[in-house]
Amino acid sequence: MLFTLAGGGTLSGVAALVLLIVSTATDSWLQYRYSGNFANQGLWRFCINNKCHAHTLTVAFWDATRAFMLLSVLSCFAGVVLGLSAFSNRTKNKRVRTAGIALLLSGFFALLALAIYTGMTVNYFSKRYIQWKLSWSYILGWLGTILAITAGIFQICGYRRHTAEPALQSPTDS
Repeated sequence: MLFTLAGGGTLSGVAALVLLIVSTATDSWLQYRYSGNFANQGLWRFCINNKCHAHTLTVAFWDATRAFMLLSVLSCFAGVVLGLSAFSNRTKNKRVRTAGIALLLSGFFALLALAIYTGMTVNYFSKRYIQWKLSWSYILGWLGTILAITAGIFQICGYRRHTAEPALQSPTDS
């Protein structure tokens, strides 16, 4: 049972890692109209008419969102590596638990990042632009968050299930 839950947790963790990396790196967190043109922005730059530029404003909520998303990606990576290494090493139990904690931490960091971004974007951009919407990079961030938390729960449940099972003895041990 340990391998089933831990394997599912590791698989979910890999999917979460891919989604969190793509979300963090892409420029489609927000779409809006700017001077009659369509524009979009990510955490690192904004694009108008397919010309992208680095953010010139230093806005605290962008910095916080970037930092928490990077922490999320790093802890998700650690959780995936620990989860994969549990299958090749005899210290499975401790690594599965540590992988679960790292994946839950990743989900928590991403949740913080997305909550900050959501709250501040609604407050900040609804006053500046009439037509705006959250876009696919933002949605991938939420999907990655859900998968990271799910992966962490699977890993922790795999650890708990393994520690709760009584040790099996072979007939020759009695």
